Amino acid sequence: MNSSNRRLFLGICVFSLAITMSFVCVGASAQSAGDPTLAGPRQVFDGRMLPGVEVATFSHSDTLFPVNTVARGGAVRQFEMAPAELKAKVEKIRFKAGGKDFDLYDYLADDRVAGLLILKDGKVVMEDYELGVGPETRWISFSMAKSVSSTLVGAALKQGLIASIDDPVTKYVPGLKGGVYDDVSVRNLLQMASGVKWDETYTDPRSDRRKLLELQLEGKPGTIVAFMKALPRAGAPGTIWNYSTGESFLVGALIEGATHKPLATYLSETLWSRLGMEKDATWWLESPGGMGLAGSGLGATMRDYGRFGQFVLGDGVINGERIVPEGWFREAGKPHIIGGKSVDYGYLWWPIEKGDPIQEGAFQAIGIFGQHMYINPREKVVIVVLSARSKPDSSSNPSAVADAPFFAAVTRALQ
Repeated sequence: MNSSNRRLFLGICVFSLAITMSFVCVGASAQSAGDPTLAGPRQVFDGRMLPGVEVATFSHSDTLFPVNTVARGGAVRQFEMAPAELKAKVEKIRFKAGGKDFDLYDYLADDRVAGLLILKDGKVVMEDYELGVGPETRWISFSMAKSVSSTLVGAALKQGLIASIDDPVTKYVPGLKGGVYDDVSVRNLLQMASGVKWDETYTDPRSDRRKLLELQLEGKPGTIVAFMKALPRAGAPGTIWNYSTGESFLVGALIEGATHKPLATYLSETLWSRLGMEKDATWWLESPGGMGLAGSGLGATMRDYGRFGQFVLGDGVINGERIVPEGWFREAGKPHIIGGKSVDYGYLWWPIEKGDPIQEGAFQAIGIFGQHMYINPREKVVIVVLSARSKPDSSSNPSAVADAPFFAAVTRALQ
């Protein structure tokens, strides 16, 4: 081949390569814009996902809504391993739930557990990943984020940025003035006892929760506070308990109003950059650059959820510095009297129902589709469960294995 023909040949090759690369780039962009392996928000809340799509979506929660990054910092806090005999004890557990017998393997398989982390005295008893996820997977928290937000309220209280949880919430969220939240306190908000009417049904397009979802999809700043302000009243503040994700979103407005910082930034500065986390987290926003959604959408690795759980177990102290008021988690994780009745709900945490003495004083963060962060201060046990169950409300699945009996069996085996 002479030099002229060689130049022509090379030019054709380069031109062909350029065309090929441009098609590859266009294809990649088109796929990322509408990836068929990921579900959309409505599909998620309907509980209409194929198993593989669900796992992929929960592993990429930052594709569902705009997010802020929760930056980690400093050296990673490495977990020590517990004695091997403790893991052997957990592997042999048996427990009853709903009149049936179960073991560890039933729980993992029947409840579609993607990740299980068991800590005793801050050491790893068991760390298990299934369904194709691993230590680097940033898994969605759903409503476990509510308990993280509650903790940030405690931090703001300790810093004096919130003077008292008996302050009116409108002191920190002026946009709520002149509406149904005028007489509602921060404490009422944390207990979901505002008396504001709310329907949390995830799968009903007519529910308040689904109306809130549609506002999230609009992605316009200020719409959530305006929507909540205009809701009707069901009773006086402090007299009715009514689980409301919308109310927890107002906790985000409260934190940002009190601290004058984005929710993700405040979490990073206060906790995430100081707890030896190994990966940045992400947290949903109302709109690009808008309000942080305190009630849902935190995405983090299982080990980092475990590190947060250990902070809670230690009553909120980092390197000798108290981050939340002393006894905050005892108060946040216990039942409260609302309307003259004891309600098994704390400050955006769920106390474990009384009955089994091993669970005394234990509480947990819970997210739909089977997300759990179990804290047992007396037994010094933390359990993180990340799941991809078929429907938002796990109790609607008759084949699901109850979580609390599993936690009790694990804790008892580790005594």
